[in-house]
Amino acid sequence: MSIKKQWTVGILLFDEIEVLDFAGPFEVFSVTTYEDFTTRAFIVSTISETGEMIYARNGLKVQPEYSFDNAPSFDIIVVPGGPGARETQIHNRRVIEWIANQMTNVNIMTSVCTGAFLLAKAGLLDGKTATTHWFTYDRFENEFPKVTLQRNVKFVDQGNIVTSAGVSAGINMSFHIVNRLLGKEVTSNTARGMEYEIKID
Repeated sequence: MSIKKQWTVGILLFDEIEVLDFAGPFEVFSVTTYEDFTTRAFIVSTISETGEMIYARNGLKVQPEYSFDNAPSFDIIVVPGGPGARETQIHNRRVIEWIANQMTNVNIMTSVCTGAFLLAKAGLLDGKTATTHWFTYDRFENEFPKVTLQRNVKFVDQGNIVTSAGVSAGINMSFHIVNRLLGKEVTSNTARGMEYEIKID
């Protein structure tokens, strides 16, 4: 019996993060299994700068598994958004450097919502097309003129970088990645298990 590959997914956490930005992708990747419905396709972990408890929007407390200092390498990174991304973390040099450094190791770097601001700040989106939450379109274009912003889409796939629109769009992006890596059958089974309607191209 062949051993199925398990991709490792690291989700960045920080204070004032949008809950569904990280919880949506966490759910999709965590529940995805191969056709046997038992072998997990993704091993999902959470990371924050210090590894200490973070306070998401509206007071949700989340305990990350790793800090920057002890986190393992990952195949896929998810950088969520929220007020904490666009107002605080965008000015956090250590976070921006960590994101930039991860790009040298990962297969796919992703952002959800205003997490795109952090990828852009790290220089990862220069010369590429990206998307973000509709409420921040104008600010994004003003701050990052080297990035082509695509409006009114759920996600933009640039190969090794995938950005999504706001909040629930991170779920669509995650299913897109599952489909890219594992195909329509696994993706359909996962969406059905979550009772989530999704169009698979």
